[in-house]
Order: sequence, then structure tokens, then C-alpha cells
Amino acid sequence: MKLTKLFEEDKLSLSFEVFPPKVDTNFESVKHATEEIAKLHPSFMSVTYGAGGGTSKYTLDIAENIKKMYDVPTLAHLTCVSSTKETVHAKIEEIKAAGIANVMALRGDLTPELEASDRSKWHYHHAIDLVRELKESNADFCIGGACYPEIHPESANQKEDIKYLKEKVDAGCEFLTTQMFFDNNLLYNFLYKIREAGITVPIIPGIMPITNANQVDRAIKLSGSFMPQRFKSLVDKFGSDPAAMKQAGIAYATDQIIDLYANGIKNVHVYSMNKPDVAAKIQSNLSDILGK
Repeated sequence: MKLTKLFEEDKLSLSFEVFPPKVDTNFESVKHATEEIAKLHPSFMSVTYGAGGGTSKYTLDIAENIKKMYDVPTLAHLTCVSSTKETVHAKIEEIKAAGIANVMALRGDLTPELEASDRSKWHYHHAIDLVRELKESNADFCIGGACYPEIHPESANQKEDIKYLKEKVDAGCEFLTTQMFFDNNLLYNFLYKIREAGITVPIIPGIMPITNANQVDRAIKLSGSFMPQRFKSLVDKFGSDPAAMKQAGIAYATDQIIDLYANGIKNVHVYSMNKPDVAAKIQSNLSDILGK
């Protein structure tokens, strides 16, 4: 099922993101966690792909398993940073062979090793290069991309950021999933600006439940996310108590999602971090709203 068909439906949806193991010995435990999340029957599940292919070995194995065993639509991530055209073409053929209809086209994170490498030898420099490659592959993929409600860390300003985002959409991106954010007003402001810029594809807000205090610094480092005072107070109060912090973080994420639904957003994606209990609790909190 192409996700654009899901986004056209006049009903609320909730989806979850999972990631492949970093080492081979963790495959079975990660596979089990993703299956537990799939048993919740979310609207779809996305499976991430590491920069430079570092953690991508099992992306398709997990995506294909979720699709076949639990009939959950899947979105396979694909990154291109430092990859050769041959490598990317091989991955595209593997995705086609697995029967995956949806691909998330990403540049990928720049690791310290990639930062220090000779970029003149790269075949791909930006996600738009991969979007074009996917469109030219003669595969009938539904192509997604990423966007930043605040600003891409490498952009000079938001106006420039939105300009490049429009080019990515024009190249063939059919929907966009946002980086995590913790203040919904940032998203609403972003949506106004991109619609003015002529970007009309579906925007899927990405919500990250912060369930332990250590995640806060990592979230800021990864996305530069603004932390509202309400959220900072939550961490200050409950951060030293793991159980309380987990409950408070799930409640905060649930509250964000309810506000999004109440303000006309139909589709929300949760960065569930391979945590079935977190995914299950959020879905349970929304059960009557979602009709589950």
C-alpha cells in the first residue's frame, strides 16, 4: 500500500518508527521488539537506515517481516551519503524485490569520518540527488523525505531551508515527515510558511517521546530542537526518577499528539525507538480518539 493513499483518507492515523540492530548479535531482540510494535497494527511502520549503510544491513529484513507477518504497511529508509551509484542501484533493486512500495529518501547523517572525507568523490551530496535517482529507477515507489519545522542545522536560515525543500518536492518527494519538535506552535508556523511557498504535499509530524533524561541532550544535539519551559520543568521534576520520567514523557508526547489532531493534523508519526511498551501506552492513551 502506498502511503499517499493512507494520507488521502479522512481519518486519523498513528504510525511508529523502528531501527535495525547496530550489531548482528542484537538482530533477534530487535526483530522481536519490532514485531511487538507491529502487533499494535499501526497505520504504518518506518524502518531506519544508517549513514553510509553502517546499520542498514537488516533494514529490509525487518521491513519485509513486518509487512508479511502482520500486514502492516512499511516505509524503508534509504540514505545516499558517500554511497556509489552502484550501491544505491543495488539497494533499489533489493527494495523492489522485497515488495516494499514506500521509500524514505534521506542524505544520511555526516559522521566524523564522512566529514573528513573527500566529498568531491561522492556521487550523492543531498537527499534531492537520491529522490531523482529513485524517480529515474523505473520503480513505482512512493517517495518520502524529511523536513525541519525549526531549521535544518546546516541551513543559513529558514527561508533557504524552505527553498531547498520545495526543490526536493518538485523532484518527486510525495510526502514529508518532520524532525522531532516539542512545541506544536513551531509546526503550525512552519506549515503556514511552506504552504505559502507552494509546498502542498502531506506533512507528517514526527513526535519523540522522551522517556529518560539522558535523551534530552541527544535530542538537542541531533536536531537543535527548542525545549519549551513546560518540558524543561518536566525533566527537572521527574528526570531523576526513571519510572516517573517515563510516565511523564509519554504523557507529554500524548498531549502533543492530541493537540495536533485537534488542530486538523490527521497523520502523526512516533519515533518509538524500538520500545513496544512506549508505543503501546501512547496508542492506548489515544484509543478512543483513534477508534481502536
